[in-house]
Amino acid sequence: MDNFNKVPVTILTGFLGSGKTTLLNRILTEEHGRRIAVIENEFGEVGIDQGLVINADEEVFEMSNGCICCTVRGDLIRVLGNLMKRRDKFDYVLVETTGLADPGPVAQTFFMDDEIQNEFTLDGIVTLVDAAHIDQQLGRSDESTEQVAFADVLVLNKTDLVNDESVDNLESRLRGMNSMARILRSENANVPVDTVLNLNAFDLDQVLQNRPTFLEPEYPFEWTGVYKVEQGQYELTLEEGPDPNMSLVALIDQEYSEEDLNSSAEKCVRLYADDAKALSPGEVISFEEHIDLQLMSDGQKSFFIDIDKNCNLGLFTQHTAEEFDIKLLSRDSEDKNMEVPVTFERTWVAQHEHDDEVGSFAIEREGDVDIEKMNAWLSKLLAEKGVDIFRMKGFISIADDPRRFVFQGVHMLFDSQPEREWAEGERRNQIVFIGRNLDEEAMQDDFDKCLV
Repeated sequence: MDNFNKVPVTILTGFLGSGKTTLLNRILTEEHGRRIAVIENEFGEVGIDQGLVINADEEVFEMSNGCICCTVRGDLIRVLGNLMKRRDKFDYVLVETTGLADPGPVAQTFFMDDEIQNEFTLDGIVTLVDAAHIDQQLGRSDESTEQVAFADVLVLNKTDLVNDESVDNLESRLRGMNSMARILRSENANVPVDTVLNLNAFDLDQVLQNRPTFLEPEYPFEWTGVYKVEQGQYELTLEEGPDPNMSLVALIDQEYSEEDLNSSAEKCVRLYADDAKALSPGEVISFEEHIDLQLMSDGQKSFFIDIDKNCNLGLFTQHTAEEFDIKLLSRDSEDKNMEVPVTFERTWVAQHEHDDEVGSFAIEREGDVDIEKMNAWLSKLLAEKGVDIFRMKGFISIADDPRRFVFQGVHMLFDSQPEREWAEGERRNQIVFIGRNLDEEAMQDDFDKCLV
């Protein structure tokens, strides 16, 4: 299929609070003749952005993953596949990434998966830049640097919050990081729609020239071990490791040359995107299914694998075999503890590192808030922790006010604006915080003191 018949996709990225949702709402409300499906990615388990998108009903699809880099491709493949079942309802796709995401793995999806490549074409990557905060973000976050480097269009947003000289210096810095991108200045993400859609701007050859490793995918697993096995029962043992559980996918009857292993790895990307089936020690591991081994008990843990023919067994595990001292034992041999040797193994090295100090949590409460108490709490919180609070967003229900208030904050800046009136029985408070070393328990308690 040529690109003319494929569905164009724009990836909308930018660090936390840069204005992605504002631009998205602008696109969705303007008259441009396009029917747009939106895919949202959230950081953490609680999704809030769908509620912030205007007319966010069936055209918005949400993916909630703590690490978009590791898991997004499988999740995105599944969502895009579901979209194709209703192909008559849209002709354009917008993917809004979490502000903590490297856009590279998202872009990879449109080149690594044959089915997706046949139906969709990557039109361009649009990165929003917060003019007021980008200097400190570039200094503390590799992801924000990657977002600038991958952009086809850089929207330099919130220029009204800094002076002209600072904007000029920032634009010069961005040009030094990405000389090929078009730079647009804006206030409140107010840019013409035709400057961010239908760009035909993403050039794979150019990306590969600048970054030869672009098509080396990242995977949600770290290790693969291949075993040559005969018909019978096998025992998989694990010792204490860094986590109280570990995910894996088991595949059989593969040849597992280097090329075959890559193909199997791509298959596991999809399987890892499915909800994991919890398995306790002593239970049997099934094939072609995302399994979550429960390892909470002390000592060695054993799981069983039943093989009904002579074949190759491939284990794709979340962590390396060394971390858990993984062993595969034959149960049908004369020596019940005979270890089956690994015939081929591979460690999949991720191109990114997790910042374990960065996390998210949500405050969700019924009832109304006393706005004076909440303003006092937030002022104190931002004075003490504003540098470490990357993003706040959500809804609040203010006592004696019929309207829902949309709550937004970036570092030291925050604002709430009245929106539509609450529907009957709908009033509630839901706020997501994303930041570094946040004290969730204390913040939950302090919020509770603001309730009427």
